[in-house]
Parts: sequence; structure tokens; C-alpha cells
Amino acid sequence: MSTVTGADLLEAADETTRVLHPHRERDWSVPAGTLTWSCWTTAAHIAHDLLAYAGQVSGLPRDGYLPYDLRVSPTASPAQTLTVVRACAGLLAVAVDSAAPDARAWHFGPCDPAGFAAMGVAETLLHTHDITVGLGVPWQPPDRLSALVLRRLFPDAPAGPAPDVLRWMTGRGELPGRARRTSWRWHAAVD
Repeated sequence: MSTVTGADLLEAADETTRVLHPHRERDWSVPAGTLTWSCWTTAAHIAHDLLAYAGQVSGLPRDGYLPYDLRVSPTASPAQTLTVVRACAGLLAVAVDSAAPDARAWHFGPCDPAGFAAMGVAETLLHTHDITVGLGVPWQPPDRLSALVLRRLFPDAPAGPAPDVLRWMTGRGELPGRARRTSWRWHAAVD
């Protein structure tokens, strides 16, 4: 099983900032790709998931998500929202890197710290892709991070360029000879 670390999370968040920050003055109220969420809401969602995963890894609940939520101020600019994303990635990175490898917390079953890290990288890359599509910015997820996510969360992924396969596995793209996916699920839980 592929190990995903805090460094990978920070790399994904830094890539998000690198690609989106130059477009911080654009209209982020437009839909993020095929999502019904706006680009701004999608960025806030990335931060939300990263913080939720950090709480799971730190609190180690066994039967559900901890009962708290991140609320990014609706007056936050896109630049400020990207800073929140990076901060939440940092919190998850610290939680993952300081947790015992055999620690388990709930995510539709027992999930190890590396699984939460992989989900954090996936959320960051995939929703960055959604935002870039919404803003009309050419970008694709980095090869190495995409491959890490595929190995950890999608063990049944077909061969092919990792960014293309990751987008296909999550219903965001086409793969030659394969029907577009309309539903999907990643496998983060471990025994």
C-alpha cells in the first residue's frame, strides 16, 4: 500500500496556490467545472475537508466524523480562501506525520493516517481541477501526486497517464475505450 505523507499534502496545497493565486481577481462565483458549486465554494470545501480529516486523525473517532465544521467567512476573497486551504493542509500534514502508522479513525470504516493524507491530496487536486475548469485555466494534476492517490485510493485503476486516470476514476474525464464514469468511490479504509 502506498504511503502518502504530510509533505505530499503540502505539495498539493502549494500547487493549488501556485495555479490559482494568479487568478485571484477573477470572478470566482462561476461554477467550478461540472459541479454546482462556485469556484469560491469549491475552494472553501477543500479547506473544510482537510480540516475534517485533520480532526479525524487527531481525535481518532471510530464511529463517525467529529461534530464540528469549518466555516470560511463568505466575505473572504479568493486569495484569503486559498490561504485557509494552505493552513488546513498544514494542520492535516502535522496530524498525519505525528500519528502512529497503526492509528485508525473513521472514514466509512477504519482509515489509517496515510489514507487520510491520500484523501486530502485527492480532494485538493480534484477540486483544484474543478476550479481551473470553471475559470478557464489550463492545468492538470501533477503526475507524481496523481499516481500516489491512485495507488492508495483506487487500487483497481487502469493503466494510463496518472492525471488522466485520476480524472476518469472520479468522473471528470474520458479514457479511450472506456465509458465515462458517473459514479465512483475511493477505498480509504484499511483492515
